[in-house]
Amino acid sequence: MSAPIIAPSILSADFARLDREIAAISHADRIHVDVMDGHFVPNLTFGAPVLAAIDKVTDAHMDVHLMIEAPEKWVDQYIDAGADTVIFHVEAAEDSVQLARHIRSRGVNAAFSLRPGTPLEPWLSVLDEFDQVLVMSVEPGFGGQSFMPDQLDKVRTLRQEIDQRGLATLIEIDGGINATTIAQAAAAGCDCFVAGSAVYGAEVPNDAIDELRRVAVENG
Repeated sequence: MSAPIIAPSILSADFARLDREIAAISHADRIHVDVMDGHFVPNLTFGAPVLAAIDKVTDAHMDVHLMIEAPEKWVDQYIDAGADTVIFHVEAAEDSVQLARHIRSRGVNAAFSLRPGTPLEPWLSVLDEFDQVLVMSVEPGFGGQSFMPDQLDKVRTLRQEIDQRGLATLIEIDGGINATTIAQAAAAGCDCFVAGSAVYGAEVPNDAIDELRRVAVENG
């Protein structure tokens, strides 16, 4: 397995000081941006203009998680705003494979995500169409929720399938990730770890990132 990727979620940042909050996570490998539309999930966050503003103050890889209805209608706005990876939900997309191909044709990584209750098995045969899979270990829509360990079964299934087929698809996990749960996720086979409150709730966010990476390396 490759070196762990730590992707702090700015959902837990102070939105009034986003430039300084992003500077505070300079040790991160990626920045995870949670886009919520108030329809697919009950919460509402921010859209493409905020992503474009973030893009002006960082060169970091932007991992953009679209928790929105009809992602195919909006995806180009987020790519134009600076997304490096676009993650959409299979529950919301009209044709997930076609959307992934479009995203890749724009020179951006394509990823899909699943709600905790959505089965993974129907998507295993098309993993080669995606650069990444995001396993949600909480119900999408709100930060600060508790980790759902049963979702690690999806991670183990993905790890086995990806390794058996020699694919380069990354496995990402999001929801309740902290210094304790990241050990379980790394042991199950995750490559990329989204952490919000565990990073931004720390006195020194970069120290929290370093600790998360250390634990992931030890357990991966």
